[in-house]
Amino acid sequence: MYYGKIRNCDIANGKGVRVSLFVSGCRNHCKNCFQPETWDFKYGQPYTDETEEYIIQLLSEPYIQGLTILGGEPLEPENQRGLIRLLQRVKSEYPEKDVWCYTGYTLEQAMTDGANCRCDVTDSLLSLIDVLVDGRFVEDLKDITLEFRGSSNQRIISMKEWRESLEKK
Repeated sequence: MYYGKIRNCDIANGKGVRVSLFVSGCRNHCKNCFQPETWDFKYGQPYTDETEEYIIQLLSEPYIQGLTILGGEPLEPENQRGLIRLLQRVKSEYPEKDVWCYTGYTLEQAMTDGANCRCDVTDSLLSLIDVLVDGRFVEDLKDITLEFRGSSNQRIISMKEWRESLEKK
């Protein structure tokens, strides 16, 4: 897995002050994407053990509310397999911090067998995410007044509430 950048004090991509990891690689290619350079799976730098240690260290600051994963596309299978260990560590070492994930896929796509974004670690990865912002950016639905998303088709999903709703069924 590669990544384009790490922000250590991000206030735009989730609630509070966050550490944000922008992974590389995306097959969605949304029209007017704000970071088309991240479509390339080899954009930026290789994600290494040292990268992970750096992110874990950044999260240690008490003013950091959590980690945001975006890209590129975190739910590309290659990226899911690269992210699973990081998210497991975050939940283990910082259980009070939340994890946000931005994806151009929908939650329903991620849950559908055979979908491009579904792989052997998808369920585990989703279980470690607190807030999922899903859906492709759609230029015709662009709305700059929306909090934490770019177009009105995108949803902000509390994964805890979603998991609880599944248990009730």
